[in-house]
Amino acid sequence: MRSSLLIASAAILTGSAVVMQPLPDDGVSRAVAEVERLNDLRESLAQKFAASPAATRERFEEVCQPVGVEAQRVATQTGWKVRQLAVKYRNPVNRADREAEHFQHLLEADTTVKGMWIRTQMDGQPGTRYFRSIVVRQTCMPCHGTRDNRPDFIKESYTLDRAYNFEVGDLRGVFSVFVPDPR
Repeated sequence: MRSSLLIASAAILTGSAVVMQPLPDDGVSRAVAEVERLNDLRESLAQKFAASPAATRERFEEVCQPVGVEAQRVATQTGWKVRQLAVKYRNPVNRADREAEHFQHLLEADTTVKGMWIRTQMDGQPGTRYFRSIVVRQTCMPCHGTRDNRPDFIKESYTLDRAYNFEVGDLRGVFSVFVPDPR
């Protein structure tokens, strides 16, 4: 985990109160490390756009899809629920649930905090859920810039797309990892 990563815990029931606390010793620190690895993968793959900024379906498949595939691999291997979620989603499958939406707004409000965790339940199972910000970089702009300048393959493939009109530095969404308590 990078030393510059600032992590907080927060509770939805207390509104937007954010309390700095150490991570619980229940596998969440491992989840944080995995999410950092996913984010590093996302940012390193996005650098392919720097050399060739053309936003093609092939570029999308080699830059954006691998992060989702790797997130699913981690979920399968660990039993965690690992997702990329957003308020302004491209695919409705990735629409932020109420909890993720709340934390996305908290992370937008304080960009010095890169991640937050909460004790919660998912599908009736208690555990810890970690949220990590996904920030728009210059290399993201060919697909996430203005609505009218999105590539045709995005417009055609994602008719319900809301993931546009971002600026560099905006919060694009969150990684969400739910680590269930051991049974």
